[in-house]
Amino acid sequence: MLQLRGLRKRFGSIVAVDDLSLEIRRGEVFGLLGPNGAGKSTTISMSIGLLRPDEGTIELEGEGSPREPGVRRHLGLAPQSLALYDDLSAEENLVFFARLYAVPHAKRRAAELLEMVELAPRGRDRVKTFSGGMKRRLNLAVALVHEPKLVLLDEPTAGVDPQSRASILARVRELAAGGVTVVYTTHYMDEAQRVCDRVAIIDHGRVLALGTVDELVRAHGGEVTVVVERGDEIERMPTAQPLPLIARILESGAATGIRIERPDLEGVFLSLTGRSLRD
Repeated sequence: MLQLRGLRKRFGSIVAVDDLSLEIRRGEVFGLLGPNGAGKSTTISMSIGLLRPDEGTIELEGEGSPREPGVRRHLGLAPQSLALYDDLSAEENLVFFARLYAVPHAKRRAAELLEMVELAPRGRDRVKTFSGGMKRRLNLAVALVHEPKLVLLDEPTAGVDPQSRASILARVRELAAGGVTVVYTTHYMDEAQRVCDRVAIIDHGRVLALGTVDELVRAHGGEVTVVVERGDEIERMPTAQPLPLIARILESGAATGIRIERPDLEGVFLSLTGRSLRD
């Protein structure tokens, strides 16, 4: 669906994207994960034609380069910085963007999207009165107003309440089920684990690992950890054979509590990108 081949992008002496290649399949939710400064936003900006790569090619299957105006109408973007007009109502925002794309029956399309993101009762209220979660849901609706084939969602749940987060994640899976391809960036590893079919972890503009969540956990997640509580003391015991270890602990009779911690995507992410803080 979207093919990135050998992308490079520099800003002065800084190499933001360095020989990055990805092939994103039609109808999948593709997670693009990385710490701050990893090159995610630059990659998205190049993918939608806002930035020109210094090297490499980008192609939307069957359409061509996203820098061509006719191709861009097949792309939708919900940026991390909300692309909304606070003094307009939710409905007016959607109608405005629909008319920019020459969408027929703009008001009807706005009504459909307000229902989809569960904002229909507030459709005529000004966006300035909305909560952060409501604005995020409307931001998603704006990205979908022209029925794009490919949607890029940059931190779509940043700072939202749990209910809005659950709603957005459900909409993402519905989009993929309907054949829309979704590129999803997030710092919430549990979200990526829940909604992404495949994940690429990038850092310093390069792909460090690519695969399904299960594949990444098997390859980079490390061993299972058996956590043993003995009164106020806690012992963590990494092991490839948790069941025999637990049996021995139970036989000893000294444990007051036992639990198993399995490797997850967050552990993979930290293993590959490190634990040092990024600004």
